[in-house]
Amino acid sequence: MEATRDMEEQDIGLLYPSRSGSCTGSTETIASRLSSRQPSPIESHVLIHHDGIESFQDSSSPLKSPSLSNVQDTHFGLRLVGQNTVTRSRTLPHLAKSDTALHLSSELAGFEFERDRTLRMSQWVLAFAIVNFDLDVGPVVCGVHPPLYLAPAEKENIAFSSFPDSLQFEQGSEVHSFRIQDLGVSHKHIVLGHGINRPDSIDGYLYGYSHFSQRRDNTSKRGYQQTSLVLLSHLQYPALFTILIMKLGPLFLTHGVPMLETACHNIANWCSPSPGLTTELGFLGSVLHVELPMNADIQQLTETASFHEKFDPTLHLLSSIAPLDPPPISIFEASLSHLWSIWECLILCEPILVFGSSPAATSQAVWWLRDLLRPIPLANDFRPYFTIHDKDHALLINKLPPKSGLILGVTNPFFQKSCAHWPHVLSVGLKASPRRQGNATIMAGPPPGWCTRTHRRYISKDRQILSVIEKACHASVQHRIQASLDLRRHLSSRTNAMLVPLNRYLNTLIPSPTERATVSGCQRLKPFSTADFFSSLKANGSPLPFKSATKRREFYERWLKTPAFGLWLAQQEEIVHRTLQDKWAG
Repeated sequence: MEATRDMEEQDIGLLYPSRSGSCTGSTETIASRLSSRQPSPIESHVLIHHDGIESFQDSSSPLKSPSLSNVQDTHFGLRLVGQNTVTRSRTLPHLAKSDTALHLSSELAGFEFERDRTLRMSQWVLAFAIVNFDLDVGPVVCGVHPPLYLAPAEKENIAFSSFPDSLQFEQGSEVHSFRIQDLGVSHKHIVLGHGINRPDSIDGYLYGYSHFSQRRDNTSKRGYQQTSLVLLSHLQYPALFTILIMKLGPLFLTHGVPMLETACHNIANWCSPSPGLTTELGFLGSVLHVELPMNADIQQLTETASFHEKFDPTLHLLSSIAPLDPPPISIFEASLSHLWSIWECLILCEPILVFGSSPAATSQAVWWLRDLLRPIPLANDFRPYFTIHDKDHALLINKLPPKSGLILGVTNPFFQKSCAHWPHVLSVGLKASPRRQGNATIMAGPPPGWCTRTHRRYISKDRQILSVIEKACHASVQHRIQASLDLRRHLSSRTNAMLVPLNRYLNTLIPSPTERATVSGCQRLKPFSTADFFSSLKANGSPLPFKSATKRREFYERWLKTPAFGLWLAQQEEIVHRTLQDKWAG
């Protein structure tokens, strides 16, 4: 039995007003390129309730989805206060289902994008891939725009990763994300149509943000049409790119390539991304207030966000955090009391298999877990949504012990058997209750909850925080979003507190001014001594509430053996070396 949720397709403006001091670009420039396209009225919406989760819905929309991620053109299921939109008349063509492939084929052939605008857009988004279902071979990438070379293996990975691998709904849409190997390095000699080399990867991976849609189509042999629009990027900005594809996906389904062309021009008008940038980005009639992280390993905090006003999740976007729709505490509801154990497993680079009823649920959960590791450098692989068709399947899923720190988001029940030897399984979803029995989604795989074969908690949980979070699960959307942010802040503070004894000890390894003056080339940290560190730990303790001194030592002994410690220490050594060099040069 499938629980269903309604989805809206909001018709928003093509053009956006320019704003001083922002990256929204020029309205005049866009209008000159798309002069025949005019604004149309915004459709009306009503507030609905589903399993205690509030959302806005177009009352006339027939599309439904049981996914926790209700695809809508608003932030987090909430109407944005003060968001700039421009209306327009319905002059863009609405595609008939039977003619969709023909329309796309002819319009894609006429899609033109200048070299300089392709380069500007690629700083944020590499391209958009259009994926359709072929009866003979399954999902197939049928277009990539602007032109971007993709190896055959990458195309296949993108195609299968952009589709759910299990039935989600009869009609509906959902948004999810995935991470695949970037094979572009092996194809550097291949040049695109405009003579542009494929941009270098940042970390060796491509990130895809997919809007998947399934609609009835009597002209199809299968009885329905399946399409995904995928945003491809080298950047880990799940909150930002999820919002973009949520806005663009429904409009692309309705109006086709002209809407895709408009989105590309919008993005090409943005200023260049830079570490810590706070800016306003114009996109399809709205202005997004966005802050970028300093780097991929620095956590963005609501308390230190630079929006010149108090952080408001309905107005502001911290680009590197997990999406807040639905509120994360909803997808972790069945495991809230175990989140402290899950955090310890993350820090100790333990592999975790994340099961979910939909790609939307697993991808949001994996991004949320990945965020908790910051500021510790990422020493492991993570896959927000992983399928049996992925080219890395044999590498990551086999009879050997899973790779250290691997976080894998899956929905196919096949993984429950093939990963039976994994030590930790997190199944996301709502906690079972009599009130929800009638309309709950029956999912294959383990029931929602946390199962561990080996881990025993070292640190006491915060029962006061837990009580507040559990109560918030039954409150309004706004309260659940705030509780999710509070929980994130608490667990992130534990990550920083875990590093306090190590930072304290490292300070004793920095050469003194006398040593730097008398010892030639003494501009690096002294060697790390495990014995000296534990002497310092015993004398000064840790701010974390360990259950005992023995547990505290065992925890740090394990962490010093993880690959994360090696990366973290190398990072600290580089920071100290660079600082001492600058002082010496000064």
